Amino acid sequence: MKKNENEQSVKSFLIELGVYSVLVVVYLLLVTHFLNQPIKTLFDYSKIYYAFVALLLIVVQGVVLETLTTLLVKLFASKAQ
Repeated sequence: MKKNENEQSVKSFLIELGVYSVLVVVYLLLVTHFLNQPIKTLFDYSKIYYAFVALLLIVVQGVVLETLTTLLVKLFASKAQ
């Protein structure tokens, strides 16, 4: 029974890792495409504002990607059962 739980945990972790990796790549492409010039302009204008915006983007990225990953893993788990 313990081995089955471990296998399920590893499988869940690998699925979550794969989904999260794809979401991070998509996020990176979207940010570099749509926010490249505004962020560079902000960097040239004020390093302090740039730092705050960068931190805000990091926090928002973490929250959104974690939420999406959790929802997708739950969706996959419910369909697998």
